[in-house]
Amino acid sequence: MSRQIRADYNQQFLLPPSLEDWVPTDHPARFIRDFVDALDLEALGFERSAGEQGRPSYASDLLLKVWLYGYFEKIRSSRALEKACYDMMGMIWLTGNQPPDHNTLWRFWRAHREALKGVFRQGVQVAVKADLVDLALQAVDGTKITAQVSTRKAWHRDTLRRDLKCLDAAIEEISAQVEAAEEREDGSSRLPEALAEAETRRARIKEALSELSARRRDHVHRNDPEATLMRCGERRQLAYNAQATTEAKHRIVVAEEVSDNASDAGGLVPMIESAEANTGSAAQETLADGGYYSGAELQRAEAEGYGVLVSLGTRITGEGAPYHKAAFEYDAARDVYVCPHGRSLTYERKRPSRRKTHEVRIYRCHHSRTCPHRQLCTRERRGRSIERAPFEGAVERQRARQDDPKHRALLARRKEIAELPFARVKHLMGFRRWTVRGLTNVRAQWTLLCTALNLRILYPHWRAGRLKLT
Repeated sequence: MSRQIRADYNQQFLLPPSLEDWVPTDHPARFIRDFVDALDLEALGFERSAGEQGRPSYASDLLLKVWLYGYFEKIRSSRALEKACYDMMGMIWLTGNQPPDHNTLWRFWRAHREALKGVFRQGVQVAVKADLVDLALQAVDGTKITAQVSTRKAWHRDTLRRDLKCLDAAIEEISAQVEAAEEREDGSSRLPEALAEAETRRARIKEALSELSARRRDHVHRNDPEATLMRCGERRQLAYNAQATTEAKHRIVVAEEVSDNASDAGGLVPMIESAEANTGSAAQETLADGGYYSGAELQRAEAEGYGVLVSLGTRITGEGAPYHKAAFEYDAARDVYVCPHGRSLTYERKRPSRRKTHEVRIYRCHHSRTCPHRQLCTRERRGRSIERAPFEGAVERQRARQDDPKHRALLARRKEIAELPFARVKHLMGFRRWTVRGLTNVRAQWTLLCTALNLRILYPHWRAGRLKLT
C-alpha cells in the first residue's frame, strides 16, 4: 500500500522560508506588484500616510496592491479584502504577511478616489507603449448599473402626492369626528393618536416633496440622492450610467466615466477627449450608437477634428412622405431650401429652439397662394416653413459619410468592440450592482473596475514576456 500524504503540523524548518518562494514566478500577484512598483505614486496624488504616534502606517503602494489584486480576483469590499489577506496565498505574499484591516483599506480608498484616475491612465499608457492599443479605431458606449439602494423604498413624486391626498382626506375625516365629539362633550382633551400619526406622516411627505423639488427630480432615495431612475433591462431602477471608450485591437478600455444622467447624448466628445488624454492621440474614427446622436456633438467633433461615425437611425428619404423636410434640399450657396417642385423657401428670421438650447433659422415659402400642392404640403396660413438648426450641416455631412460602404462597414463593428468590456465586467467579473453610494464613490469604483479589466488583458502578455513594466 502506498504512503498517503498528510499535513505534519509539528514540522519545523531548519532555514526560514523565503517570501519569494510562496507564489510561482508567473503568478498574477507578481504582475500586480510589478505594475504598482513601476508607478510614481506621489506624482499621481497618493500621499504618504502619517499614522498614529509611535505606530507605523501602511504604505500607499501596499494598500493599492491589495485593492488592485482584489478587483483583479473579483473581491471588492474592504472586509472581504481583509479576509483575503489571511486566506489567499497571493494576497498574503503581496502584503508580505502584513495584513491591513478593513478600516485601513477603506480610509485609503476614501482618501485616494481621485488618484485612481491616474492609475487607470498609467495602465492605458503601458498598453500603448507595448503597441497593444489600436489608435485608428475606437468605440464608445454606456451601460446602466443598478445603485446600491432599493428603488421600491425611494421617494416617488406621484406616489407621495397620492399618499398626501389620501392623508388630507383622512385628517379631515378624523378632525370632523373630533369636532362632533366635542359638541357632544364626550370627547377627550388629548389629540387622537390616529390624528397625531397622520399629521406626522403628512409633515414627512411634504418634506420629501420639498426635497424632490429642490433636486428637480421625480424620484430620489435618501441614502443615495444622486442615483437616477433609469431603464435597466426590462425594469426602471435607481442606477448610474457607466461609460467606456474601447479600442479595437485587444478591447482595452482607454477612457471611462460615470454619469447620473440616463441619456448618453452630450457625452461623445468628452469621451473622445478623455481617450486622447490617456493614449496621447485621438483615434482616426470613433464609433457610437444612436444614444450618442446629437447634432451639437457632431458639430463640436467636426470643429475639433475628430473622426466620428454615429448611428443616425433610419434615414427618411421622402418616399411615402413627399413633403417631409427630408425631401427639401438645402442650397448653401443661396441660403435657401428648395422644395420637391423647385420653389425656394427663403430665410425669414431666427428664434429660440423649443428647448431654448440654441437658435434656429426659419425658412418660408412665399409661393403658397399660387402653389397647386399647398394642401398636401402644409396647413400653415403663411405658407410652408422649415427650421434649420446651426448643426444641421454637420448632420448632413455625417449622413454623407455613412453613404460610403467603407464607413458603414466600420459602423457595423461598433457592437463587437464597444459592448465586450461591459460583458466582461458583468459576466466574467460578476459585477452587476454598485457596492458604494454617491457619484464620487461610484466613479472611483468604475475606474478601479476598468483598471482591473485592463490588467486582466495585459497579464497574459506580461506572463509571456511581451510586456515590460519597468
